Amino acid sequence: MHRWRGMVWLVTCAALIVIIAGCAAGNPRYDVKPAGFWAGLWHGFIIVVSFVVSLFNDTVHVYEANNSGHTYDLGFVLGAMIFLGGGPFGSRWRKCCR
Repeated sequence: MHRWRGMVWLVTCAALIVIIAGCAAGNPRYDVKPAGFWAGLWHGFIIVVSFVVSLFNDTVHVYEANNSGHTYDLGFVLGAMIFLGGGPFGSRWRKCCR
């Protein structure tokens, strides 16, 4: 039973990466309508997954080129800050490190 836990965990992680990669920048649905704030927020949040997938797939990009401008940029930066640990508390020292 214990051996199956590791396999289930691996399959679950692989499935999540494939699902998230399907929502990465470079999606053809943005050919008609430019990506806006919410798409930028999502692309910023999955920045690491998009980068890894872009190394193996030429159609996936980290940043959507067909975007709405400043609103997409704001969403992208906020999403990247949330995922990468930035924001108002990103540079605060922990109590144990003082």
